[in-house]
Amino acid sequence: MVIILNIATRARTDFIDITQRVNEAVQDSKITDGVCYVFIPHTTASVTINENADPDVFFDIKKELEKIVPFDDKYKHTEGNSAAHIKASIIGSSESVLVENGKLLLGTWQGIYLCEFDGPRQRKVFVKII
Repeated sequence: MVIILNIATRARTDFIDITQRVNEAVQDSKITDGVCYVFIPHTTASVTINENADPDVFFDIKKELEKIVPFDDKYKHTEGNSAAHIKASIIGSSESVLVENGKLLLGTWQGIYLCEFDGPRQRKVFVKII
């Protein structure tokens, strides 16, 4: 069964910690050992695992992504969100995390983040535990 998390993003570029919600999905599944897949069904958003202790990490990621892929760079895509598509492709649309004893097997400083590049929007996150 796929669990759908509905997430409201707050800004054009936003990083939202969804670790707790994914962990709750794992606990609700009653699966104690396996794999948790997190998938973003959007072309201008992505998912990543990174540090969850210092918010400056995502400030730095946002700053560097903007240097690499600026929002305004004479793109041909007429919708005006080419940079968001490129950034989402760089970060990726899925992550997999081991589950042990009914919990996500993340490192001490790791969290799961929805990365928004074309917000604010309503986003869906698909979670599947096997």
